[in-house]
Amino acid sequence: MNLNSLTEKVLKGEQVTKEDALYLYDQPLDELCENADKIRRHFCSSCFDLCTIINGKSGRCSENCKFCAQSAHNHTGVTEYPLLPDEEILAQAKANQQQGVLRYSIVTSGKQLSDTEVDRMCSLIRRIGKEAGISVCVSFGLLTEKQFRKLKAAGVSRIHNNLETSERNFPNICTTHSFQDKVQAIRAAQAAGLSVCSGGIMGLGESVEDRIDMALSLRELRIKSVPVNMLNPIPGTPFEKNERLTNEDMRRIVAVYRFILPDASIRLAGGRGLLPDKGKSCFTSGANAAISGDMLTTAGITVKTDLTLLKELGYEAKMLDE
Repeated sequence: MNLNSLTEKVLKGEQVTKEDALYLYDQPLDELCENADKIRRHFCSSCFDLCTIINGKSGRCSENCKFCAQSAHNHTGVTEYPLLPDEEILAQAKANQQQGVLRYSIVTSGKQLSDTEVDRMCSLIRRIGKEAGISVCVSFGLLTEKQFRKLKAAGVSRIHNNLETSERNFPNICTTHSFQDKVQAIRAAQAAGLSVCSGGIMGLGESVEDRIDMALSLRELRIKSVPVNMLNPIPGTPFEKNERLTNEDMRRIVAVYRFILPDASIRLAGGRGLLPDKGKSCFTSGANAAISGDMLTTAGITVKTDLTLLKELGYEAKMLDE
């Protein structure tokens, strides 16, 4: 086993094992990243999937996720509000479409939206399709297959539901729902005919093995859009004193993820703005997608800045699966 042979293994369409991935994680960083980028070019060409999100409903979440500013169990002073007015969400969709954004995701706090809220969102999503013409994703929590089918019929192209971490580590992060609850919702969305965006957060106190196990779970679930968040330790959360990861940490993570998930959109998401180069070096280390603009409760990087960076790196803003 060596780095070059594992690269060739992936290029030939074979899967790396957990043992392979653990070996890769310990390889010299620059060589690892160069090979990951080779795999990215082979499977994904110059396509770069750029999306934005809007915090459609904020705070008062019943779940006790230790990283989250919006959990009612944490005391962060986050702004709280119910579902935003339709016109506000629609206006943001139009503004993003005009800037060249490909996907627009409506994200809501809470374990799941109610049937009434889902119906309201379905009406709004139909309007967005007619008036903005942008691909719509949603992150509405642990919904049922019936609710997901309604959303698909309204025009939703993809749902988002992060695993967050490995199954082993999940109880250290949240106890009000389980890893299997997440998997069940993802499978329900897939059964409804929706594609799924799912990844996790790095820096939660997980081990290297946890990081690799999560990627293997994503591969088993056939996930093709994988957000890789870096924890922003928010005051008032149990993880407020967690040490921030470094640029090198994130490069190594996305590179190994590229070996495990060779044809996926590996998406830098929350925490990218904390990196000194705003993710630039990760985009030559295996990552080929990003959330642009503001995050849910923290500031992000402007779409204009990101589009300039993509041009500099030779990428083309284009969705891999549509």
